[in-house]
Amino acid sequence: MSKFSPQFKLTVLVLVLVATIFTSFLLGRFPLSLSDVISAFGGWLGIAPETHTASSVVIELRLPRIIGAVMVGAALSVSGAAYQVMFRNPMVSPAILGVSAGAAFGAAVAILWSVPAFFIHTMTFVGGLCAVAITYVIGAKLCRGGNATLAIILSGIIVSTLFTSLLSMIKYIADPYDKLPVIVYWLMGSLASISLDSLFFPLIFMGAAFIPLFLLRWRINLLSFGDEEAQTLGIPVERLRLIVILCATLLTAAAVSLSGIIGLVGLIVPHLVRFIVGPDFRFLLPGSALMGGLFLLASDNIARTLWTMEIPLGILTSLFGVPFFLYLLIKYHHGWD
Repeated sequence: MSKFSPQFKLTVLVLVLVATIFTSFLLGRFPLSLSDVISAFGGWLGIAPETHTASSVVIELRLPRIIGAVMVGAALSVSGAAYQVMFRNPMVSPAILGVSAGAAFGAAVAILWSVPAFFIHTMTFVGGLCAVAITYVIGAKLCRGGNATLAIILSGIIVSTLFTSLLSMIKYIADPYDKLPVIVYWLMGSLASISLDSLFFPLIFMGAAFIPLFLLRWRINLLSFGDEEAQTLGIPVERLRLIVILCATLLTAAAVSLSGIIGLVGLIVPHLVRFIVGPDFRFLLPGSALMGGLFLLASDNIARTLWTMEIPLGILTSLFGVPFFLYLLIKYHHGWD
């Protein structure tokens, strides 16, 4: 595919994603035809007679789930791509700074307190942001005169361990017949409970985080050369690193607040996109958003149609991701750029 331009490849990804979105409306335990879907949207928009059953399935169940899958997949993939470029490490994922562990702890506390769904999303979001804030503060203290990237990564490992321990404590004291199953299921990752109302605030935060990354994508490219080279070219490295961390954290926290913990998406999708469009972050960023949404939407379609009982999405992405990532390690272990 090297003879095709990155712009052409991104266009193909857009077309494949759009086709997958349309196909997703037809899939599920309740079979629908294309005319049923069109009628449902026509009734929803008030331009055609409403079919109650089809409208309920399409508008209330499948539409928010499809939008949520694309949002979560895109957010995790863009976050992973940003972290990998910033840290110059292909093994970095959105969980590296503790955001996933912090978000999981926040959600577990909210479930333990039996708060409404909106507050569960809020505490998930706040937990992820707090974990990364602690990571950055510790990293800033440790990196005086040293390697800032290494200090931040090591701080993230420490904070992740801390919040994972706190999460284990919450699971230990939770009611094993009521609260514990809910916490465990949420940690597995799922889009089953998403509604249109629950998409609003995460979408705002994702948009607010994606726009700065998109506008600064050519500067973020320079971070891959190293701090000294980037500073020589006039890039304020510390400020840019802080912006990237903040935006990537917002993306990951918003995604986790919607779907729970969904592993490996932010790790493997940027690799796949890098082999398609190249390492240039100007194309890697939109490509990761498109491929991430496509990957998670396809995975969710399999999760809700392949078996009688829906398998948690986090389990499925891990099952898909592990062999694929092992293949990448074996085939491209000599380099990733």
